[in-house]
Amino acid sequence: MPILELKNIHKSFGKTKVLKGIDLTLEKGQVMSIIGSSGSGKTTLLRCVNFLEIADKGEVLVDGKTIFRAGEKFSAKEMRERQLHFGLVFQDFNLFPQYTVLDNVMLAPKLLAKDDYKGDRQKKKDILDNIRKNALDILDRVGLSDKIDNYPCELSGGQKQRVSIARALALSPEILFFDEPTSALDPELTGEILKVIRKLASENTTMVIVTHEIDFAEAVSDKIIFMADGVIEEEGTPNEVLKQPKSERTRAFLTKLSDK
Repeated sequence: MPILELKNIHKSFGKTKVLKGIDLTLEKGQVMSIIGSSGSGKTTLLRCVNFLEIADKGEVLVDGKTIFRAGEKFSAKEMRERQLHFGLVFQDFNLFPQYTVLDNVMLAPKLLAKDDYKGDRQKKKDILDNIRKNALDILDRVGLSDKIDNYPCELSGGQKQRVSIARALALSPEILFFDEPTSALDPELTGEILKVIRKLASENTTMVIVTHEIDFAEAVSDKIIFMADGVIEEEGTPNEVLKQPKSERTRAFLTKLSDK
């Protein structure tokens, strides 16, 4: 059973149709990259899956359970619960500048845990100790155990992005999404994030990566989707899509990138 399944996802902004019926599946432990020209619908698709946008039509299933069906009403609390299936790493980091690295990673779990220890000091201490230990373990996984007391302004771009990854992992999401994780980085720092994502992949972390970096996508992906004009034009292994594309639009896209 796929860990993630999208069925007939549509999204329009006014009269502009951005997603025109997206169907895809993702297996547990897979890394999927979504490539395509700007305006092809990649980021909108990611935002619809994470409920940052609400799809006009279609369904989202996680582990075979429907967590979204267009037209159904749900409360803000239900929305937050559904979003917890996913972790999202933004291209521009979105760290809180007033908090240290460790505090940035601990913040969301602490806020979620408030209802679990109301008025119980010992339970509060135990829960916060566990949150801190988990945050320290995750920061070690992404190679930042020596930066826990630093503030975002004291970090390089690659280090900030690794904090963003750690923060997303702190809530133990079933699927980790990346929106252009290397686009805000200097080329020499791209390899730094690639190394972290490869490590996560080796740990069986399920990931979806929206990216313009074709070499990056080829290096980390089990599956690549090429989107064009709001539809999935082609999908397959990196070798199938990038080396032996069947679609003329895919070939034209890759040729244009090569020319650049």
